Amino acid sequence: MTTQPVVLITGVSSGIGLVTAKTFAARGSRVFGTVRSLAKASPTPDIELVEMDVRNDASVLAGVLNVIQRAGRIDVLVNNAGFNMVGAVEETTPAEAAALFDTNVLGVLRVAQAVLPHMRTQRQGRIVNVSSVLGFLPAPYMGVYAASKHAVEGLSESLDHEVRQFGIRVTLVQPFYTKTNLEANSPLAATLIDAYDRERKAVLQAVSANVSAGDEPGKVADTIVDAAFGPWRMRRTPAGQASLLSKLRRFMPAGPVDKSLRKSLGLG
Repeated sequence: MTTQPVVLITGVSSGIGLVTAKTFAARGSRVFGTVRSLAKASPTPDIELVEMDVRNDASVLAGVLNVIQRAGRIDVLVNNAGFNMVGAVEETTPAEAAALFDTNVLGVLRVAQAVLPHMRTQRQGRIVNVSSVLGFLPAPYMGVYAASKHAVEGLSESLDHEVRQFGIRVTLVQPFYTKTNLEANSPLAATLIDAYDRERKAVLQAVSANVSAGDEPGKVADTIVDAAFGPWRMRRTPAGQASLLSKLRRFMPAGPVDKSLRKSLGLG
């Protein structure tokens, strides 16, 4: 790429998105980062903030047009915005599930659809969708979140087949537990059922311990930058636990993987 790459990242208020934006900027990219409210956002050197709510069609289109007007192109899109929710499947209402899918899945769809016409005109681009280990290894009490990441994975693979004819490639990054507020402060389903209390509490304790011992956001950010500028691969997992789990899921029998997952979450 002979000119300064232009990168658009959704959800840069904190956590992985913010660190990733700083990492791209440090490596010489012109970085635009989306926030839901410019008035409430804290300015960050080397990151040009764009107001965008990935749940709103008009907001997404306006935000992408803003970037095109200012930079003239978008070389890399990182779909990072998303949130988690903890609760048994039975405890999670359809409205809660719809809200989560609206951000985690339809948000990816909206932003990709807004950016793709410009990338097709350029005949070049890379879309990096931030998934999760739960996108290939579902965990109890995070079923709807896992479902949303499975949806992102299927969407991404299909999209990559469709757009490679235009010089565009789509790739997934699958982090594991990361030391961010998103993971540490995942909301609970609003209506809890007593029968699930014991196991849910065990899972929450295990998740909290794993987040405390998890990867620094910078490790995930480096993986995202490599996914954007390195040789194309459909999936990238940060080195360490995420990479190990990916190999276990692919090569080990389902029974031992299931048993190991339950043990790691305090379910015996």
